[in-house]
Amino acid sequence: MSTTEDLLVEAYTAQPASLRIAVVTETFPPEVNGVAMTLGRIVDGLMRRGHSVQLVRPRQPREHSNAAILGIDEVLSPGAPVPTYGDMRFGLPVKRRLTHLWSAQRPDIVHVATEGPLGWSAVAAARRLHLPITSSYHTNFQSYTRHYGLGLLKTTVENYLRKLHNHTQTTMVPTRTLMLDLQNRGYHHVKLLARGVSNTLFCPTRRSPALRRSWGVEDSDLVVLLVGRLAKEKNVGLVITAYRAIASLQPGARLVFVGDGPLRAALQTACPEAIFAGMRQGEDLAAHYASGDLFLFSSLTETFGNVVPEALASGLAVVSYACAAAQELITTDVNGVLVPVGDESQFISAAVRTAQNASNRDALRSAAAPSVAHLGWESIFDTFVEHLRRVLESQCSGFPIGAPQVAPGYVRQASA
Repeated sequence: MSTTEDLLVEAYTAQPASLRIAVVTETFPPEVNGVAMTLGRIVDGLMRRGHSVQLVRPRQPREHSNAAILGIDEVLSPGAPVPTYGDMRFGLPVKRRLTHLWSAQRPDIVHVATEGPLGWSAVAAARRLHLPITSSYHTNFQSYTRHYGLGLLKTTVENYLRKLHNHTQTTMVPTRTLMLDLQNRGYHHVKLLARGVSNTLFCPTRRSPALRRSWGVEDSDLVVLLVGRLAKEKNVGLVITAYRAIASLQPGARLVFVGDGPLRAALQTACPEAIFAGMRQGEDLAAHYASGDLFLFSSLTETFGNVVPEALASGLAVVSYACAAAQELITTDVNGVLVPVGDESQFISAAVRTAQNASNRDALRSAAAPSVAHLGWESIFDTFVEHLRRVLESQCSGFPIGAPQVAPGYVRQASA
């Protein structure tokens, strides 16, 4: 005769039961950043697979959410501005309210995607209710401290992040290198969840001669491109230095920045010859990628760096430090160029060498898109759900997948 525990395990492992997933995040589309883009993709993939998603996030300025259109149940929490990050906000503590909400509308599992006060509140509330919890490690916040004059807080930030993630049953990270690094730093239950790239959106066929002409370049001229946030932690100054070394040998070369951020005004003053295209999205962004030739990525603070696979998929020759996504996706002189982490002289030399050798650069560009053709999002969605199910199988908390909620479904646009 089956025991109660046997029945619970059977309920948790039943396939293909849909899940009720509470996703907690400080950022989500239409905000433009790597974390928001990744979460937007994952939530869309979950819902297309029949899972129910409750999205807990801060209310943003000039709120124009499309969640209701997409069928997402939202819980909007109070927030406060993130310094130097424009319209972005972090969620304020709401442990009591989340505890009340999840007592009445119990999810199968809680996934905490960001580590601010809202994320901490979600972990605390879920632990109080004995809900399974997973998390994602998207940002090396402890590495940001030195760029903003907060170096003395690095240890404090690291301890905070480790404690939060160790209170969850799985922490998902985008690269094997980061997985090993976090394990060595005392993080528990770290699992790999790679990131995908849309090869139908980002592809060499998006190249636009008209866009290049608007930049003042001919077909034979070199366009040096950087896509991303214009902020201190992105090490953008090195890209300008490398570009100027290139331009001293190739006067027709142009530098194009796609993106925005707190350094934009200073960069425009420091490098008035550059094109500042601002924030771009969708097919417009894809055209900007594909219309470049050489992509320089000098950031040292990335956990992944979505722009690297996007640049590769767009057919660009990429020069990057050997870290994050670049380290796992690029083989030097095959589909790009990697240089030792932090070696600025080698970064500049590699950029100049790649710019000068047109035949080698063309070979890198030809190999770039095929090298990331396997990075489809569908397998990423499947892996994410697999991680959730494994946590649920080990939890056996007495609330089987698909069991009736204590109260009817989530209240759209509820206030936390």
